[in-house]
Amino acid sequence: MKTSWNPYLKVGIAIALALILPLFLPNDYWIGVLARVGLYAMLALGLNIVVGFAGLLDLGYVAFYGIGSYVYAFLASPHFDIHLPFWVALPVTVLVTAIFGILLGAPTLRLRGDYLAIVTLGFGEITYILLINLDRPVNITNGVNGILSIDPPKIGPYVFTHNLDYYYLILGFLLLTLLVSHRLNHSRIGWAWGAIREDEIAAQAMGINTTVAKLQAFAIGASFAGMGGSILASWQRSVFPENFLFYESVNILCMVILGGMGNLVGILIGAGILVILPEILREFRLYRMLFFGLLLMILMIFKPQGLDRKS
Repeated sequence: MKTSWNPYLKVGIAIALALILPLFLPNDYWIGVLARVGLYAMLALGLNIVVGFAGLLDLGYVAFYGIGSYVYAFLASPHFDIHLPFWVALPVTVLVTAIFGILLGAPTLRLRGDYLAIVTLGFGEITYILLINLDRPVNITNGVNGILSIDPPKIGPYVFTHNLDYYYLILGFLLLTLLVSHRLNHSRIGWAWGAIREDEIAAQAMGINTTVAKLQAFAIGASFAGMGGSILASWQRSVFPENFLFYESVNILCMVILGGMGNLVGILIGAGILVILPEILREFRLYRMLFFGLLLMILMIFKPQGLDRKS
């Protein structure tokens, strides 16, 4: 007989396992790999809001990741000689990336499908080119040299320096993004996104303000990427344009598709597979993309709704 506390028990067990998991890893390197799983899971959850919940194909999501990283670098590095604490710079970064999400969403409100994908792809490429070229006549991004010596997070006198520190930091923000995603999916906003995803014309006929709903999806999804970008910049202590190539957008989108669009647990699985497998297959790196391509083809044939969904 099922009881109402079973889901909460499962969540509690999962969190407890995540907290103690680093104790069983062989070295600091694998703790860093696990932290990257959490970081990419955050990004995939943000893209899932746009693609999975609202049904809007976004191929330029990495642009928000880059904008978040650079905004944090501007606010917490010697580049502009501004050294805001991480906990102050992070909300500013999230707000700025949300505004950029609205700026991208506004001109694409009438676009669907392939046309929307092309426009968002262009936005991602334009952002990458700007990151490279905004070093003249005024040096804003420092071009291909990137921004160095970025300030790490601190809690009182304690400075985050080790992979284990960032693992727990990322885990905390991942749990926050999971909670927000779950609440959004079961709210009026989430129901509106679901209606738009299934049939936008019918959603409009039922009185849903599709303009506002789409802008909300772009803004919230972008804010998740901005959060992830801030963590990346503080973790690496540097940012470079090459961190935000189109390949990253494809990689994050594959995580969403692999786990099942709209499925939160599946996205965690997808992020884990696409981050950990390359590390396991590092000796066969020339064939990794062939393997991923075959994996996605097999998935589309046998599990078209994703790994964590019943086809």
